[in-house]
Amino acid sequence: MLEKLFKLKEKNTTVKTEIIAGLTTFLAMAYILFVNPDILSATGMSFQSVFLATAISSGIASIIMGLLANYPVALAPGMGVNALFAFTVCGPIGVFGLSWQAGLAAVFVSGIVFLLISVTGIRKIIINSIPKNMKLAIGAGIGFFIAFIGFKNAGIIVASEATFVALGNLKDPTVLLAVFGLLITLILLTKKIKAAVFWGLVITAVVGVGMGLMGMGAGLPTLPTSIVSFDFEMPTLMAFTSGFSELFQSPAVIVIIFSFLFVDFFDTAGTLVAVGNDIGLVNEKGEMENIERALLADSVGTIVGATLGTSTVTSFVESGSGVAAGGRTGLTACVTGLLFFLSIFFSPLLSVVTSAITAPALITVGILMVQQVRDIEWTDVAVAAAAFVTMIMMVLTYSISDGIAIGFIIYTIGCIGSGKYKDVQPIVWILDLIFIIYFISK
Repeated sequence: MLEKLFKLKEKNTTVKTEIIAGLTTFLAMAYILFVNPDILSATGMSFQSVFLATAISSGIASIIMGLLANYPVALAPGMGVNALFAFTVCGPIGVFGLSWQAGLAAVFVSGIVFLLISVTGIRKIIINSIPKNMKLAIGAGIGFFIAFIGFKNAGIIVASEATFVALGNLKDPTVLLAVFGLLITLILLTKKIKAAVFWGLVITAVVGVGMGLMGMGAGLPTLPTSIVSFDFEMPTLMAFTSGFSELFQSPAVIVIIFSFLFVDFFDTAGTLVAVGNDIGLVNEKGEMENIERALLADSVGTIVGATLGTSTVTSFVESGSGVAAGGRTGLTACVTGLLFFLSIFFSPLLSVVTSAITAPALITVGILMVQQVRDIEWTDVAVAAAAFVTMIMMVLTYSISDGIAIGFIIYTIGCIGSGKYKDVQPIVWILDLIFIIYFISK
């Protein structure tokens, strides 16, 4: 049954490999179960209800992606877009100052719009119109971005007023743990150990707990006080319905909905392109296999998330960790989705998975994804400029979507300057205009 459903032999994988890959992806994403409620609670939302909404929506969306598109891509409420929700759209410090109910209404509307443009094929046309070199640059740029997140979360790099970023305190036990985990994972990779990223996570967690038990410093993972918990609060189902009138009375309603659309669209596009490049889903024409189904699953995820009471659910870039562990089919995503459901009851156990443990996996995935740069046509200055700007701006702006937008504009300008403006597809001109409007309205 699993063979027929996920085409395991055709994708050169096994059930065991897919399960390990799904577990690896889940461990790399598990932080969202605690980070998302922490961020959204700034708007007045209940931490416990957002936790449950995060777990359920992630589980549903990931399984839909696995069954519908057969992609090894898991979904959850996106980082960045949840900050947009909490600190720009909603809350007492938000620019627009809407209630969280109105914010959920905006997310729901953006999900409906996404669903419509997915069903009509507009999203597929846009993604397939991205030039092949830009697809490669997006994938590599996300690799740099993931690695940067890993270095930052681990404390290996820290903020600095003088130099913006600087080397962290390498004597800090959590930093040492992350460095140890990175070295172990890289050694396993060089030894061609299957699921090296997963085993790196496990070994790092065991060593981290050991360090914590020996009292080597604060911030290290400790053994949970319990394994199973039934202490949770039900999500705020359909809360967005009470926010519709407030949302549509806001003079900035178009800007708000467009902001959610923009960030989700290109974060998702970037993730799917990166994973697609990595596992051979992009054909010679630069088109992706089953992309319309993947986009449909992503759209449904956003609608489900808003209905349950959380910000935009989107394809997670951390899915690359599962791909690095051997994941090739939707079974990986389904396993991750099931683990999100189980996490509702095993939340105390997940407290062991700290940023110091997941950081080595993220950095390693970044290293693997960046290898795509070798196929970019660096001898073409227009291509090289667009690719470079795309990659570096993802990191410097801390935004996948901003990096893609700026890279596209540079690509078009480069083509005009080199007399290759006829190579720019009509949809790319339209996107450039949308990007410019987006930056003006920010």
